[in-house]
Amino acid sequence: MIALLVLLFIGIILFEVPGLVKKKMWRELAAFSVFLAIGMALSIPQALGATLPNPMKAIEALFGPLAELLK
Repeated sequence: MIALLVLLFIGIILFEVPGLVKKKMWRELAAFSVFLAIGMALSIPQALGATLPNPMKAIEALFGPLAELLK
């Protein structure tokens, strides 16, 4: 399963990166690389069966006090 994920990410890189480099879209390439790395970092542990934390709890912790102030 991990090999399939890695092949999928390599396919995405081979499909997207050459066009970005050819057009000299360096900022887009940087953003693409960051999001791709985050995607890989989250998908590989999930494929291995690890439980990932729920991001909703962090969002509630950050914006909960702000919501209380706005009421």
